[in-house]
Amino acid sequence: MNKKIKDSIIGALVLLVVIALIIFVYSNAKSREQRELERRINALSPRGGIPQTIDGLREAINIYESQIEFNVQTGAQTGVYWKILAIRLADRNMHRDALDALERAIHFNTSDPTLFHLTGEYASVVAASVVGFSGDAAAEKEQLTNLAEAGYLRAIELDATYMRPRLGLGVMYTFDLNRPAEAIPHLEKFVQSSPSNVSGMFVLARAYYMTENFYPAIELYDRIIAVSRDQSVQAEAQNNKETIMSQMGF
Repeated sequence: MNKKIKDSIIGALVLLVVIALIIFVYSNAKSREQRELERRINALSPRGGIPQTIDGLREAINIYESQIEFNVQTGAQTGVYWKILAIRLADRNMHRDALDALERAIHFNTSDPTLFHLTGEYASVVAASVVGFSGDAAAEKEQLTNLAEAGYLRAIELDATYMRPRLGLGVMYTFDLNRPAEAIPHLEKFVQSSPSNVSGMFVLARAYYMTENFYPAIELYDRIIAVSRDQSVQAEAQNNKETIMSQMGF
């Protein structure tokens, strides 16, 4: 047997071994997945048993596994569509309808902090629009405000580094609920993460002022004056600073 034929045979054998190893690893992985699914179903059953026999369950998993995966992917994509719809509705100032869409999006994805942040944002907008056309206006406004707060808090709980809900919560605590002391920790984290964000600094300065933390408020107004190039913004910060200083007797 010449060397070329011998090398070809060896190469073919190596390839067969590699293919066999891949099939073996894949089969073991699939078996582990099936066993884990069986275990989870077993744990969830009311009496600690399985719906049918182990062999029957394995057969059902084999038959419907592709359909299960398809349903999971379809559900995730449906949640994305509801999220997009909510944003589009809010862009058209249809915030009540946007909240309904967000509820459906959360149904499909309960761990997306953006969905809860948007819930807080849109609920705050709708709450501000409740002006008393019916006798239940006060109750509706309170319900929406509670929804907004819960949405912001849940977004932060899911992702503590997500700063937008901290700003939204800070605005609501400061201006809507008259709870500036609760706003300050969230606003401080937001301003620390976005040191050039003038809007965040204005809200934090207001919260400081409302809690009589005058010196930190003055420092923030000085920062705004230094950072902003907008003369109207600088003038507003200067006026607020002078108001505080006059109350301090300067």
